[in-house]
Amino acid sequence: MTTTQSRIEVLAATGDRFDDILTPEALRFLTRLHDAFAGRRHDRLAARMQRRTAIDNGRDLRFLPETASIREEPTWRVAGAGPGLEDRRVEITGPTDRKMTINAMNSGAKVWLADQEDATSPTWANVIGGQVSLFDAIRRQIDFTSEDGKPYRLGETTPTIVVRPRGWHLVEKHLRYVDHAGLSSPASGSLVDFGLHFFHNAKELIARGTGPYFYLAKLENHLEARLWDDIFTFSENAIGIPHGTIRATVLIETIPAAFEMEEILYELREHCAGLNAGRWDYIFSIIKNFRGRGTGFTLPDRSQITMTVPFMRAYTELLVATCHKRGAHAIGGMSAFIPNRRDPDVTARALEQVTIDKRREARDGFDGTWVAHPDLVATAQAEFDTVLGTKPNQVDRLRDDVDVSAADLLDFRIEGTVTDAGVKANVTIAVRYIESWLRGVGAAAIDNLMEDAATAEISRSQLWQWIHRQIITAEGNPITHDSVRTTLDGVLAELPRSQGDRVDDAADVFRQVTLEETFPTFLTISAYSQYLVGSRERSTMAA
Repeated sequence: MTTTQSRIEVLAATGDRFDDILTPEALRFLTRLHDAFAGRRHDRLAARMQRRTAIDNGRDLRFLPETASIREEPTWRVAGAGPGLEDRRVEITGPTDRKMTINAMNSGAKVWLADQEDATSPTWANVIGGQVSLFDAIRRQIDFTSEDGKPYRLGETTPTIVVRPRGWHLVEKHLRYVDHAGLSSPASGSLVDFGLHFFHNAKELIARGTGPYFYLAKLENHLEARLWDDIFTFSENAIGIPHGTIRATVLIETIPAAFEMEEILYELREHCAGLNAGRWDYIFSIIKNFRGRGTGFTLPDRSQITMTVPFMRAYTELLVATCHKRGAHAIGGMSAFIPNRRDPDVTARALEQVTIDKRREARDGFDGTWVAHPDLVATAQAEFDTVLGTKPNQVDRLRDDVDVSAADLLDFRIEGTVTDAGVKANVTIAVRYIESWLRGVGAAAIDNLMEDAATAEISRSQLWQWIHRQIITAEGNPITHDSVRTTLDGVLAELPRSQGDRVDDAADVFRQVTLEETFPTFLTISAYSQYLVGSRERSTMAA
C-alpha cells in the first residue's frame, strides 16, 4: 500500500487573525491527535449505535456487573480541583464570541464555561473566532466595540476558564484529515476544539496560575472517558507539561452515562475535577433512547419535567453522592429562566425561579451551579454562600443517605399531561432556535428563556415521539404528522420576518428532524452539513 504523510487540510477561507490559530505547528499537533485517536473515536461512535439499538429492542440499562469491583473499592479518589478550581460556586456559561467572552469574564462568576458546543453555532467564523477570543482573553488583550460605539474591556478580576469542546459525534468539515493511507475524512470537532485551545494556551494558563481545564460533553460510558484520558496524557507529553495538569469535568447529560458515573470518574481519575448535571441534554437523551418503548416512556410537556420529578431527583442525588465519595466536585445545572432588563416583572420571576433552583442544589450538596446571564450570578451565589459560608465547596459532605437503584433512574412515570399549548411551544422553540443557530447564534433568548441546542432537541424529539406513540392531548386532539404540520404553518405565519432571516431554512430543518419516519440522533448534524458548510468556503490551503 502506498503511504503518504498524514495532514490536516484547511478547506475554508481565512478570517481576521485566523492565521494566529491555524499555524503550521498547531495543525501538525491536530494531525498527531487524529493519527493517534481518530480510529478509536469511530469505534466509540459505532458502540453508541449498538447500544441505542439494544435499548430500542427492549434491553434496559443497568449498573455494569463487570465493573462492580471499581464501584466497591472504597479507597480510590480523583485528582480533584486544579489551581483556580477550588471554589466553583457559580459558573457562567456562554459562547466564545468577543462580546460574550468579555461579559462572561466581567460577570463576577468563579468560572466561565467557554462553550464551543451547545451554545455555539459551529460556523467557521465562530469556531476559529472563538479560539481567537480565548487566546486574547487568557492574555488579557481582548476588547470589543459594538456597532453603537460601546466599548467592552476586561475588569480586574476574572473567572477561571473551562472550555467545552464539541462532543464526539460532531465533525469539523472546514478541516480535512488525510491519513497515512491517503484516506480523507472531516476532522473531529472534539479534537479540533480541544487541540487548538490546548496547543496555544496550556502553558500560558499555567504561567498565569491556573491550567488547561475542560468540560467533556455528551459522554455515554467509561470507555469514552478512557479515550479522553489517553488524549490528555498524550497531549501533556507532547508539549512537555506534567502528567495530571489537565483537569476535566464531565457532563452527565446522557442516560447511559448515569449508570457509569463512578467508572467515568475512575477512568479520568488522574485528570478529573468533577461531574456536572447537564439536565436538558439528559432529558433529551431519555426521549431519544426510549422513544420507541411505549407510553410508559413518554414524557409530558417540557414545562412539567422539573428537577423535582422522581427520576430527575434520583439522577442528581446519585451524582452528588458519587462525586463526594470520590473527592470530586458536583456541579449543578442551568435554570432556563433569564432576566429582562426592560421588563421588571420578567426579571422578578426569573430571579425567583433561579433562587428556588439554586437553593435546592446547594442544600442537596452540590458544590456549584451554572447560570447563563451575568445578572443571575449574585442570586445564585447568595444561595451557595448561605450553605458554604467561607468554605470553597462541600465535597466533604458525603451523601450516605442516598440509595438510587437502576429502577429509580428508569422510572419515568410522572404526573403530567401533553397539551395543545405544549405542542405549539415545542414547535415554536424548535423553529426559532434553529433559525437563530443557522444565523450563527447558538444561545438564544426566546420568550424569556435561554434556549440552546439541548432544549431544541427536547422540543423536536418530544414531537417525534408523540406522533409515533399516537398521543392525544389533554384537550382531546390526536398528535399526528398533519396536526404538527398545521401547527408549524401557524407558527410560521406568526413569526416576524426580516431580510436575511433563516426562517424558511429552519422550517425545512424542523420538518427533516421531526416529521420524517427515521429519527435523526442530533438535529445539528444534518443542519450543519446542509447550511453551515458551503462551496464558497472551499478555497483549499494545505498544512
